[in-house]
Amino acid sequence: MTSFRAFLAVTAPLPFLSTASFPTRPNSLPQNGLCKFGVRCSYAEARINDDSRSATIDVVADVKSERVVVLGGNGFVGSAICKAAVSKGIEVISLSRSGRPTYPGSWVDQVNWVSGDVFYANWDEVLVGATAVVSTLGGFGSEEQMKRINGEANVVAVNAAKDFGIPKFILISVHDYNLPSFLLSSGYFTGKRKAESEVLSKYPNSGVVLRPGFIYGKRRVDGFEIPLDLVGEPLEKILNATENFTKPLSSLPASDLLLAPPVSVDDVAYAVISAVKDDDFFGIFTIEQIREAAAKVKV
Repeated sequence: MTSFRAFLAVTAPLPFLSTASFPTRPNSLPQNGLCKFGVRCSYAEARINDDSRSATIDVVADVKSERVVVLGGNGFVGSAICKAAVSKGIEVISLSRSGRPTYPGSWVDQVNWVSGDVFYANWDEVLVGATAVVSTLGGFGSEEQMKRINGEANVVAVNAAKDFGIPKFILISVHDYNLPSFLLSSGYFTGKRKAESEVLSKYPNSGVVLRPGFIYGKRRVDGFEIPLDLVGEPLEKILNATENFTKPLSSLPASDLLLAPPVSVDDVAYAVISAVKDDDFFGIFTIEQIREAAAKVKV
């Protein structure tokens, strides 16, 4: 009798491999996201009479099932991540204060929408069985508000994920603009960098920090759709086409406010998917690296 472990299930005695999907129960997933199942199969070698004894083998397979928690999943970036994850067969849980979005969509029905505040969240409800946490938390406001939502909220989330043994944490941060120091000392940037530091210290070999600049796409605000892509997409193409000419200007203070290429919300979302699926994907990723990561998983 022979036992072996495989990432995909295979059936004998076919001479080729076939991929099979297996239903899982979300509430019964182990924390490491691995499902085990056993298969017993028999085969008879060619040219052996029917009454011959056939050998029996046991097949034990470990199937990795991704289960992602998206913090702020009904926001502009968060909803794009949820949609992309669903399209790739990843189980998704969203935690946000407003819960389920009001607009329809087939992918919306496939997300588990949980209402809650990260500071008072019932983490048992959302983190058990997760293989990755993605934070899109951030925003503008007063100095204290920006420090709290960009920094402290993410620190709380990182530590909760670590306590629950979640193997990967992905943070949507912000481009490293060459702004004057008095602007970089604002609550928005200091909060983001504090969150980055927490991710990279708690997850040195699996933490991911994405640093996009201006993110464009169709953004929903109070029931209305704002087509940011009408500005962002052509600007991205222009800046990419003129990169060789504008690169010498990048050393000028605050120049990348104008010269840092915008990135589509779909590219950010698919870069997250790449990070979820690739165990070797960790560290800080720039705008260009975000686009490269997205290209690997986009269809």
